[in-house]
Amino acid sequence: MSNIYKTILSVSAAAIVAGVTLTPAMVNAWGDSNNGRASYTIAEINEGKLGNTITFNSISDGKIGNEKNFVGAKVAGAKVDTWNADTINVKDGETYTIRLYVHNNNPKGVEAVAEGVKANFSLPTTVAKSHTIIGYLNSTNANPGTYWDEVTLTSNDNFYLEYVDGSAKYTNAKMGTVALPNEVVTSGATLGYDALNGRIPGCYEFDGVVTIDVKVHNSVSAKVAKTVRLKGTKEWGEVVNAKVGDEVEYQIEFVNLLADQVNNVMIRDVLPTNVEYVQNSTYLYNAQYQNGTLLSDNTLTTTGINIGSYSAKGNAYVRFTGKVVDKSLACGSNQLVNWASSTVNGTVTKDDASVMVNKDDASCTTVNPTPSVDNPVETPTTIVNTGAGTIVTGAIGAGAVVTTLGYYIASRKKLM
Repeated sequence: MSNIYKTILSVSAAAIVAGVTLTPAMVNAWGDSNNGRASYTIAEINEGKLGNTITFNSISDGKIGNEKNFVGAKVAGAKVDTWNADTINVKDGETYTIRLYVHNNNPKGVEAVAEGVKANFSLPTTVAKSHTIIGYLNSTNANPGTYWDEVTLTSNDNFYLEYVDGSAKYTNAKMGTVALPNEVVTSGATLGYDALNGRIPGCYEFDGVVTIDVKVHNSVSAKVAKTVRLKGTKEWGEVVNAKVGDEVEYQIEFVNLLADQVNNVMIRDVLPTNVEYVQNSTYLYNAQYQNGTLLSDNTLTTTGINIGSYSAKGNAYVRFTGKVVDKSLACGSNQLVNWASSTVNGTVTKDDASVMVNKDDASCTTVNPTPSVDNPVETPTTIVNTGAGTIVTGAIGAGAVVTTLGYYIASRKKLM
């Protein structure tokens, strides 16, 4: 494998990076868990400077130029292989692809396999004129063990970023392009060479690219706040600890932030692999249904449900139950990320909550205790009563308008 690697590296640096344009990273834009790793040239790699050390993205004149600038962005679908690794100006409504390059620099190929390789992106969730996306690469036996780089999206107007659901992919020479789970923008997604098993040998032959898509929105049409709790408890939060067999309750708060009424608001929830929807558990709470009403339509976690029409600052809560199962849990800690979204006038707004499951059953030597009991029914306390409405075929009819005569409480931490 060393000979193959050296054959590839014998190509001039100019030829390797032809057609790829990278803007130099800003000071401190990249980093690692060693507080600044060394850089190597192609010639130094050929000379064996790394020895047996496994390290990532440290070649200064490599295939993408300086590999420390391994996170970049470009307009989605752009045919030219040009990535901006510093700052890119964005436009409202346009989608951008974010790239994270992955290269085990050790020239020993299958004799220098990186283990436990994972990647994730940190996406901003605020509204501002500039947003910095940070990409992380981790390996359990590399030195350093963690690497990061960033790219900044800017505009003359305030905007927020929407992660395009299901857009995460990994591309390499062996597998082609394969889908990655949405956890790539939260807890991380496992990579690999011939399978997504965390193992990547050293050599250009085994490198790859992680990509996600984000969409730019200048106008904020809605607030969506996602929380979770164990069934049998009262406090809502963004993270809850649970065991296999436990039931958890999810709550999605929707608020219309536009000055005008919005109609046919759609709410959808994307459950992680190891949480199953409990049938006929979806309830809607709004000004017309202060005590909640059961929705017979069980499409919340598939195509979504229509919760009706809302005037300025009108709000609603959707609650449902999920059951923690073990379809693909690993021994140890598992983060099950659950996404909720609203669609208003074609604009999607999202938020997430997580269930932490520590698998430690008989196969992992320890048996877990019995799950908690169900909790009594109680309702949200932040809905303003503004009149009656109707439900049609399990969803809210377009004529049911929810208005607000006072202020809504925005903090998810204050919900009861």
